[in-house]
Amino acid sequence: MPKDNAIIITAGYLSTEHGKTAHGLIRGTERFNILGVIDKKHPGKDAGEVLDGKKRNIPVYASLKDFAAKSKKKAKYCIIGVATKGGVLPKEFQAMLREAIGSGYGIVNGLHDYVSDHPDLMALAKKKKVKVIDVRKPKKFKDLHFWSGDISKVKCPKIAVLGTDCALGKRTTTRFLMQAMRAAGYKAEMIYTGQTGWMQGAKYGFIFDSTLNDFISGEMEHAIVQCWREAKPDIIFIEGQSSLRNPSGPAGAEWIVSAAADAAVLQHNPPRKKYKGLESYKDNIPEVKDEIELIKIYGAPTAAVTVNTYKMKEEEARQWAAEKEKELHVPVILPLEDGVGRLVAVFEKMIRVRK
Repeated sequence: MPKDNAIIITAGYLSTEHGKTAHGLIRGTERFNILGVIDKKHPGKDAGEVLDGKKRNIPVYASLKDFAAKSKKKAKYCIIGVATKGGVLPKEFQAMLREAIGSGYGIVNGLHDYVSDHPDLMALAKKKKVKVIDVRKPKKFKDLHFWSGDISKVKCPKIAVLGTDCALGKRTTTRFLMQAMRAAGYKAEMIYTGQTGWMQGAKYGFIFDSTLNDFISGEMEHAIVQCWREAKPDIIFIEGQSSLRNPSGPAGAEWIVSAAADAAVLQHNPPRKKYKGLESYKDNIPEVKDEIELIKIYGAPTAAVTVNTYKMKEEEARQWAAEKEKELHVPVILPLEDGVGRLVAVFEKMIRVRK
C-alpha cells in the first residue's frame, strides 16, 4: 500500500487522552507517512517522546505555517488527531481546517461531525481541488451486510480483544498482538472496528459506532470472512470497542457471539473504578475476575489479561499483574512496557490445534 504524506493536528491535546487518534498514528501506520504533528504546547519536541518517551523522528510544529517553513517534505493530508467530546468539530478546529484546506491540504476526519456537512469547508476544498475523507461516514444501505452464518467457514482462531471500559488501549494491544505473531512467522490480521484502525492501515473491518445496529453483527462477520477468504491468515485479532457493561454504550457481545471468537484478551486499568465520563453514575467497573466470567458465559475463554498502566507506578503495576496471574491462572502482561511476546506461545498452540 503506497503511503501518502500527512501531518496530524492535535491543537494542544497531544499529551492528553483526547489525542488517542494521534497516539495511534504516532505508534505506527501503514496508510500514511507522518511528517509531523501540529501542537501549540509542544513545538520543537519529538512526538514519540511526548507520547511515551520513545523517539520516533516525528517533529512537533507550533502551527501549519511553522511546518511549511521548516519541513523539507510536503504533506498531502491533514489528519484530525483528537477525539472531541461528542465527536463535534469545534470552532477552533474548523478555523485550522480552513487554513489547512486553503494551504492545499486534504483532510482526514475521524469525528462524528463530518467535514462534508460544513458547506464553507467543502466549497473551499472544491476550489482548492483537495480531497476530504470523513472516515466515520456510514456505508450506504446497499453496501451493508446481515449476519449469514458464513463465520463458520473461517478456520483460523479468532481472538476478541475486549476491555473493561472504553479508551483503554484495546486497538494498540490488538496491533501489538498482530505484529508479534507476524514477527514469529505467522500470517496474522487485524479487524479494525474504529476510525483510527483504518487510519493505521488495517485492510479489513468496519466502523462500529457508525453502523446501524441491525447490521453490526453482519458487518462484523463480513469483515472476518472477507479477511479469511482473501488473506488466509493463521490467526485473526478483532479490535474491541467500549465494554460489555458500559451503560453509555455496551459492546462486546458481537465480538464473541457473531464473530464466534475462540478466545478473548481482556484489557484493564486497575486504578479506574468508574466508567470514563460516567464518574457520577452508580455503577462501578467490575472486577477482572467477574468480567472474565461474563465473557465465558457469552462463549469465549479469556486467554490473557493486558494491563493499561495509566496512573500507576511501574512497580505497582507489576505487583498487580503478578497477583492477578496467580489468581486467574492466565498470563497478565503490560503491553506498553514489555510488549506481548509472552502471548505468542498461547496463540501458537491455538493455531496448531485448528490445523
